[in-house]
Amino acid sequence: MGNTFLQLLAVVALCFAPARSDWLPGTATFYGGADGSGTMGGACGYGNLYDQGYGINNAALSTPLFNDGASCGQCYLIICDYSKAPDWCKLGKAITVTGTNYCPPNYDLPYGGWCNATRPHFDMSQPAWENIGIYSAGIVPILYQQVKCWRYGGVRFTINGFNYFELVLVTNMAGSGSIASMSVKGSCTGWIQMTRNWGANWQCLAGLAGQALSFNVTSTGGQTIVFDDAVPAGWSFGQTFSTYHQFDY
Repeated sequence: MGNTFLQLLAVVALCFAPARSDWLPGTATFYGGADGSGTMGGACGYGNLYDQGYGINNAALSTPLFNDGASCGQCYLIICDYSKAPDWCKLGKAITVTGTNYCPPNYDLPYGGWCNATRPHFDMSQPAWENIGIYSAGIVPILYQQVKCWRYGGVRFTINGFNYFELVLVTNMAGSGSIASMSVKGSCTGWIQMTRNWGANWQCLAGLAGQALSFNVTSTGGQTIVFDDAVPAGWSFGQTFSTYHQFDY
């Protein structure tokens, strides 16, 4: 059985083109109900995960994985570690999930519970989790890798906030799936550096109302794309704007 499991790892790695070559150990539970509806929203700010291009294959990340929101949108290939739990794992099954929420420690439990401050743990949607584990197990040991994200269509920008405070939610991002840095330029300004406010929301303290907006976004994979005039003049807070550009890494 040991050789079979190693062969499975090799096949899965080839099929899913992981961004890193090492498998890392962790654990996984599930939440959100049988239809996964309870996983909508969350600490990344994506809201309805279907509308934003992420769907039901999602997970809340423990503290070391979530990285204060810097990992929002990243994709992870997960298999159940059959060598440790043959009675609870589905051999030959794998699932790719997107990090869309935060799983905080529960200090009413010993050491903060499964999502403690040091454990790499995925609290997955139930439908995603049941691809790899037997329902009655509740929790399983896993092996995981960060992998490339694939999305339909281009990157999207949602403009929230109010005058002199723009809060921009970036969604449907492929490649590494997450943002390392971002800046904005109005049609009457130069480039203005933005900072992460929370999750996938980036902020700018400037009066940009009435101006067309361009964004310069660098992914955590190191790719930079300039989205010229991604938002036309005359935009309103609360609107979402789609682009034709997408990240490869």
